[in-house]
Amino acid sequence: MFMTRLMSSIVLLVLAVSTILIGGHFLAAVLLFLALKAYRELTKACHLAGKDRMNGLEIIGYAGIVSYYLLMVFVEDKIYLLLALITILVAYMFLYVFTFPKYRAEQIMCSFFCVAYAPVMLSFIYLVRELPYGIYTVWMIFISSWICDTCAYAVGILFGRHKLAPVLSPKKSIEGALGGILGSALASAVYAHFVVEAVISEQQILWIFVLISGAGAVISQVGDLAASAIKRNHEIKDYGKLIPGHGGVMDRFDSVIFTAPMIYFLVLMLIHGGRI
Repeated sequence: MFMTRLMSSIVLLVLAVSTILIGGHFLAAVLLFLALKAYRELTKACHLAGKDRMNGLEIIGYAGIVSYYLLMVFVEDKIYLLLALITILVAYMFLYVFTFPKYRAEQIMCSFFCVAYAPVMLSFIYLVRELPYGIYTVWMIFISSWICDTCAYAVGILFGRHKLAPVLSPKKSIEGALGGILGSALASAVYAHFVVEAVISEQQILWIFVLISGAGAVISQVGDLAASAIKRNHEIKDYGKLIPGHGGVMDRFDSVIFTAPMIYFLVLMLIHGGRI
C-alpha cells in the first residue's frame, strides 16, 4: 500500500508540474476533467446521483460546470463567471419548481453546493496561472497545501500532543498544524528568494510570499478537515478510486480546493494591488 501511494504521488507530482508549466487551454481541460470527476464523487457521496441514468440534478450540474469553464477560458471579463454561477442556481430552482415535489429543497441546495465546492474552486488554479507572473505565483497553491500537508504529518508524528479536531480527525494535532504552516512559510521563502525575487524585483516579494503561504496553509488544513467531515457524515472511506493509494479527486485535492481561491485573491491584492 505504501509503495502504491508513493508511486502515485510521484506520478501525480510530475503530471501536476507538467500541466501547470504548459498552462493555457491544456491546464483548463485538465481542471475541467478533475472538476467533473469531483462533482461526480460529491453527488455520489451525497446520494444525489441517479442509479441507472443521470437525473435532472446531474444534467444541470454537468452542463453548468462545462459552461463555467468555457466562459472562464474564452471570455475575458471574469464577471461572467458570477453570472454562470447565478444561472446554474436559477436552473436548479426551475427544476425544483416545475418538477415539484420530485426533488426536496435539501437536494437542490446540496446539488448547487457540489458545483460550487470543488468544480468552481478548482478553477482558481487556472485563474492564478493566467495572472501576470502567474507561472511563478501558481506554485503557492501547492506549497500551501501539499507542502503543508507533508510538514504537518511529519511534525505531528514527532511532536504531536494536543488534538486539533479530536472527534473528526484524532490523528491530527495542533503541533502538526503549526508545523505545516511554518513549513509552508519556509518553503515559500526559499522559493521566493531563489526564484521569484529576480523576476519581481520591484516588491518585497519574499515577505509577501511568506504571508500568502501562511494564510493558504491555514485554510488548506480546514479544506482537508471539511472533506473528511463530509465523508464522516455520509459514512464513506474514500470519494473514489481514480488515484491508486489516494482515492478520488476529492481525497487528493481536498486542501488544494480550498487554497486556490485564497491564493488568487491574496496575489491579486498583495502583488497586483487589486488590479489585473
